[in-house]
Amino acid sequence: MDKDVCVYIGELLQRYNFGEGHPFGPLRQGAFIDEFHRQGLDREVMIGEPGMATQENIEWFHTPDYVEKVKRLSRAGRGYLDYGDTPVFPSVYEAAAAVVGTVLKAVDAIITGSCRRAFIPIAGLHHARRDTAAGFCVFNDCGVAIEALRRQYGVQRIGYVDIDAHHGDGVLYGFEEDPHVIIVDLHEDGRYLYPGTGSADETGLGPAVGTKLNLPMSPGATDRQFLESWEQAEAFLRQGQPEFILFQCGADSLAADPITHLGYSQEAHAHAAESLCAIADKYCAGRILGLGGGGYNLDNLAKAWCAVVQAFATVKSSSSAS
Repeated sequence: MDKDVCVYIGELLQRYNFGEGHPFGPLRQGAFIDEFHRQGLDREVMIGEPGMATQENIEWFHTPDYVEKVKRLSRAGRGYLDYGDTPVFPSVYEAAAAVVGTVLKAVDAIITGSCRRAFIPIAGLHHARRDTAAGFCVFNDCGVAIEALRRQYGVQRIGYVDIDAHHGDGVLYGFEEDPHVIIVDLHEDGRYLYPGTGSADETGLGPAVGTKLNLPMSPGATDRQFLESWEQAEAFLRQGQPEFILFQCGADSLAADPITHLGYSQEAHAHAAESLCAIADKYCAGRILGLGGGGYNLDNLAKAWCAVVQAFATVKSSSSAS
C-alpha cells in the first residue's frame, strides 16, 4: 500500500486544550494516538509534524483587532475569549496558531503532492468568527484554510463538509455570501444544541443562495437517519464539483457524548469518509483534508477518527481523478 495519507500529530497540537475539567481537555490527542497505534494505522500512513502559523496567515480570516486581543490576553494568561466557553491560558495564542499552522502545512502537502489525503485530530475549530472566539474555538483553522487555498494556490471551488454535532456557524457565516464555497453541514438541530444555528432555510445569501446545505438532525438520530441524510449531502456536493474538500469530522455526534444528543456510531464517519474520498477522486484530484473537530467522549473520538484515517488509507484512488 502506497503511503499517500499523512496524519499530523505532536506536542504542539497537544498544547491546544483548556485543562482538566473542561470538555476540550488535554487527553484528546493522546486517546486518538493510542487507538491509532492499536489498530496499526501508523504502519499505513505517513506521520507529519505540526507547524506554526504567522500572524499574517491568521489574519487571512480573522480581523487584526481580534488577533491582537488574543495575543494580549494570551500574555496575561487569564480571562475568557468569549462569554465563558473559551478560557484564556498562558500562550493560548501560540497553541491556537499551531492548529492553524498545522492545517496550512497539510494543505500545502496535499496541493504540492507530498500526500493525497491528510488528517489532523486537533483541528476543525469551526465556531470562531472572524472577529471573536466561540465554543472552544480561538482561531478558525477551517476558514484560514479556505482563504489560503485561494490566496496561495488559486483553488476557487472549495467543498466544506461538517458532520460535527454542532453547527459550523463560524464557517457558514464567514462565507455565507461566497458562491464558490460549497458547504454541507449535518448537525444536531439548533433548537436543542449550541450554537442554535444551521436551520434548513440557511442556504446562503446574495450570489451564494443555493450553495449551502444545512441538514439539522433530530436528537437521538442514529446511523440510519445519518445515512438517509447523507444521500442528499453527497448529491449536493457532487453537484457543486469542488476542487478541494475540507472534512470536519467531529466525533461528538456519536452516541454517549457528554454534551450532545445524537446516536451515531463510528460507521457513520467511515461511510462519510469513504464517500468523500470517491468524490475527491472524481472532482478534486483526490485532495481531501480531515479535521478532527469536537468529541468529548475519548473512546468515541478515538474510534471515529481512526475510522476516517482507515478510510483515507484504504479507499483506492480512482483512475478517473482529474
